[in-house]
Formats: sequence, structure tokens, C-alpha cells
Amino acid sequence: MGTKASGEVCGECGGRTYLIERRGDRAHARVCTCSAQCGLCEGRGYAYEVREETFSAKVGPKRYEVLVPCVCQHRARRIDHFNQVGLPGVVAHSVFENYRAFNEAQDRARNLAMHFAHHYAKGGVNKGFILSGPVGTGKTHLLAATVKHLVLEVGLEARYVEISLLYATIRRGFQEGKSGGEIIGPLSDVEVLAIDEMGKGRGSQFEMETLDELIARRYNAGRTTLFATNYSLEPERKSVRSAAPSGYRTTEDAKTAARDTELLRERVGERIYSRLCEMCSFVELPKETPDQRRMRQELDFRPGPPPGGMRGPGR
Repeated sequence: MGTKASGEVCGECGGRTYLIERRGDRAHARVCTCSAQCGLCEGRGYAYEVREETFSAKVGPKRYEVLVPCVCQHRARRIDHFNQVGLPGVVAHSVFENYRAFNEAQDRARNLAMHFAHHYAKGGVNKGFILSGPVGTGKTHLLAATVKHLVLEVGLEARYVEISLLYATIRRGFQEGKSGGEIIGPLSDVEVLAIDEMGKGRGSQFEMETLDELIARRYNAGRTTLFATNYSLEPERKSVRSAAPSGYRTTEDAKTAARDTELLRERVGERIYSRLCEMCSFVELPKETPDQRRMRQELDFRPGPPPGGMRGPGR
């Protein structure tokens, strides 16, 4: 717990002993100034811990001290692991507490992610989740909040990838003489992997084979994977009726309707979709869920009162 000399909880980190900041395009964690000098080990990195064991029934329980890594060492290791996760800088400050839910589905998504993060069973079987919904509805926010908690509070190793950027990284690796397996390997083995923008891309053979290999490796190893996607999780495409009373549809209407009804199942194929059904709990946000980024922009753009405020007649 980060405290000031007076014993009060640190106002900078809120007692967490670490801070998360935006550094360039990545989220970065560091030790808070309140905990830079450890009061337990005074910078040595180790502290004595009292233990009790019974070595002899005749003698009974016996207490003794052992030298163990100090809590500051565990914190430093977790911070180092967090800085390898690869979370985007734009979600550096995203936590469960500042996620805004505008409908029941968003509230359910937040509760699902919170329950997953706070009840993760280390060494056990943990079913992941996949969040589907329109852009700007907080899916990446919830992925980031979940991964932060797992790494910094639970002590897991995790990674975050946006799928189209992963494809680009592998292509660049080919030019450097690396194989796709070299890049996918660490993502296959990490305890928890968060994949954002699932289904995005051109759908080329290279992309499908890369995604299939990554999901297959994690599925076969029983590893936990989290997803976010803009595509519907529905198993079948719903028929779309034209909104025009005459039945006439423009080309743009047809494109919009096709995009709105496009399914993740169609984007990733039957094999991957079937495995997702077993690996994850599904939550789909309705199409009318508001785009929070757009809402903030519109509020910023909305003209305010003239300088000095409004004045009534005769005043």
C-alpha cells in the first residue's frame, strides 16, 4: 500500500504503489514516488518472513525466519511484465471504474470482464470472453482494464495484439528472415492473450492461416484468450429488409446493410468460430450503442455561451 509519511494513502497512486502513463503509442507503468524507497527492505530487495512448521511431534510447532524476495521485488517484476504487454497508449488510463455503460448489454460486458479479472484461477481452467459491437463502444477499454488487473494485481504474464498489426509485423519479419512461427510463438505460449479487432483484414490465405495457427495453438494448450470485434457473433445472417417504402434500395443502402449484417463466423471461418464458441463467453452490444469517441467530439464542438455569460434585458 502506497502511503505518505503521515500514514495517509498516497493521492498520486491511490495506494496501488504504481502509476500507468502514456508513452508514445504505448501504455507504460512505473513505481510511484511514494514507494520508490521500500520501507520494508530499505532497498536491499529481500526481507525476513516468519514461518511455522512442525518438524517433530515431540517438540511441536517451531517458528523460524527465512529470507525471501521483498514485495517491492514482486511489484517491479509485475511492472516489467506490464510494459511488455503492448497495450495502446490511448487506453493507458482505462479501468473498470471509468467505463461508462449506456445500455444493459454494456453493463453486462463490464460485469463479465470484471468477474473474469477478479476471479481468475491461477493454474486452473479459465474461459475467456469475446466482446462484439460497433466502433467506439468501449470494447478495447474493457480488454485493457482486464489485462491491467491480471498483470499488475494477479501477477500473470499477458499480451495484447491488434490482429491487423500482427499481420503487418509478420510480413515485416519475413523481410528480416524471420518465420511467422517465431513471432506467433510467444503469443501462443503466454498465459492470457487479448486479440483486438478480430476479423479485421483482407481475408487473404496468409491472414487466415496465421489466425488459424495462433488460435489452434492456444486452443490445444488450453490457454485463455480474450477478443474484441466489430463483427456480429450471430451464428447465421439475418435477412435485411429495405427501409424505403417503395422497396427501392440504392447501392449505398445495400453496402450499409451488408456491412451491418456481416458475421464474425464468415470473417474467420467455421473452424475458428467453432473453437471460439468453446473458448469464450459471448457478449454482443446492439448496433444502436453510442460511439463514445464521437459523443465526446460532439460535446467539445457544441458552442458554449458567449464570453461573460448571457445577460438579461436591463441588466
